[in-house]
Amino acid sequence: MDYQFMMMFGALVASILGLLFLQSSRGKKNSGVAVRKIRKNECSKRSENVTHHSADVAGSTDIIIVGAGVAGSALAYTLAKDGRQVHVIERDLTEPDRIVGELLQPGGYLKLIELGLEDCVNQIDAQQVFGYALYKDGKSTKVSYPLENFNSDVSGRSFHNGRFIQRMREKAASLSNVRLEQGSVTSLIEEEGIIKGVTYKTKTGQELTAYSPLTVVCDGCCSNLRRSLSKPKFSILVEIPSCFVGLILENCELPYKNHGHVILADPSPILFYPISSTEVRCLVDVPGQKVPSTSNGEMTNYLKTVVAPQIPRELCSAFMSAIDKGNIRTMTNRSMPAAPSPTPGALLLGDSFNMRHPLTGGGMTVALSDIVVLRDLLRPLRNLNDAPTLCKHLQSFYTLRKPVASTINTLAGALYKVFCASPDPSRNELRLACFDYLSLGGAFTNGPIAILSGLNPRPLSLVKHFFAVAIYGVGRLLLPFPSPKRMLISARLILDATSIIFPIIKAEGVREMLFPASMPTNYGVQDLCLS
Repeated sequence: MDYQFMMMFGALVASILGLLFLQSSRGKKNSGVAVRKIRKNECSKRSENVTHHSADVAGSTDIIIVGAGVAGSALAYTLAKDGRQVHVIERDLTEPDRIVGELLQPGGYLKLIELGLEDCVNQIDAQQVFGYALYKDGKSTKVSYPLENFNSDVSGRSFHNGRFIQRMREKAASLSNVRLEQGSVTSLIEEEGIIKGVTYKTKTGQELTAYSPLTVVCDGCCSNLRRSLSKPKFSILVEIPSCFVGLILENCELPYKNHGHVILADPSPILFYPISSTEVRCLVDVPGQKVPSTSNGEMTNYLKTVVAPQIPRELCSAFMSAIDKGNIRTMTNRSMPAAPSPTPGALLLGDSFNMRHPLTGGGMTVALSDIVVLRDLLRPLRNLNDAPTLCKHLQSFYTLRKPVASTINTLAGALYKVFCASPDPSRNELRLACFDYLSLGGAFTNGPIAILSGLNPRPLSLVKHFFAVAIYGVGRLLLPFPSPKRMLISARLILDATSIIFPIIKAEGVREMLFPASMPTNYGVQDLCLS
């Protein structure tokens, strides 16, 4: 699509949505989130211990899973419950220590329930999360998840990532038809264009091969197998928009209990959320690919002089203590659209397949949603050795996952750009309009938060609210009396909004995201696109 046409189209869409917005602002402010009833699945509990083998017996494995993080462990348990023989190969089975993957949105928790894994958030001191508190220029507002129509147990969950993953691994390994083995997969085995298995090294250095009709690669953001299963131009198209600097604040109370806190700081957002009953995670976003050095004191100076003055005063003392304690972690934030090269016998999943900025905490929700789609696609196939049929079903996966995944991905990328400070007056007006729009309450709050939480991840709803924010900003500028300067800023605000969201939608796939029912699928599962 021509870029100029996209800009003109965006302005037209914004104008139409502006009329809808003005009409809706006079009406009811009820959330459009559908009523859902949640029925928890009982998890089967098996007491058998898993025997760790060094090689597959020929023909005994249905599915090989590379990686036992959140996606790999959940997939192993899910497919094993359906009677599949699953072999999981993970390079390190010790408890991970990461500073992201610590917040599971309510939509992700619903998927956890659907997969029978909800008890994995028990016994790890996980905290319930009911929404967010937003801070800007000394003002704050609370935006809660629209959970009125759900069971009381449904909410977000925050926790130590490593504890959660270990619980998932234990759950998967409790099934007798799951083999969980430590090893490093070095390559995929390909015969006549079909992936037949993997070559891997055990923790003792022995090189082995394992075969199965389906190999699922979910070995994380630094996957060494992604290139083999992605389109050539996308295999290295990993954008790094920013880095996170992570600290843990101890024995402090957040101003809004059981809520994540987002500070719209300069130059970019700062996050706080509980990860245990006594700990609060702080993530300071630093734009670009470089962070201040921790070795020469630059990082400490940056946190104390640039960041500390912008955080709520209730957290300042604990924040300064965390800096002085010195356990400062950093990591790069990656963003990568899904660009699979459909390959018979193999599939990408999780961060090895698709990444978005972690600001909105949507990664685990996308992964768990993908697993539900994949499970439902594979259930009718009792014989995975039927390569042509298997390949058709796997191609359907890429279409069926799009509405949910692309909505969460687009929101993460767009919201990060809106929340970052800018010297451009129109961009700052968009940022302020977003803060004030979310503070209005009713449908103006519930609609966007339902999308962010994964409770209502519908692409058209996202586009509607995004441009409603832009129109709201224009109205603030032009009322009560417009001036030439304000009219110019208003026009640039609309163009900024268009230039933010449409490139992200284009990367996700316009047709796949906005018109999924028009995409070809197999065995009559088009209804999953809209579920």
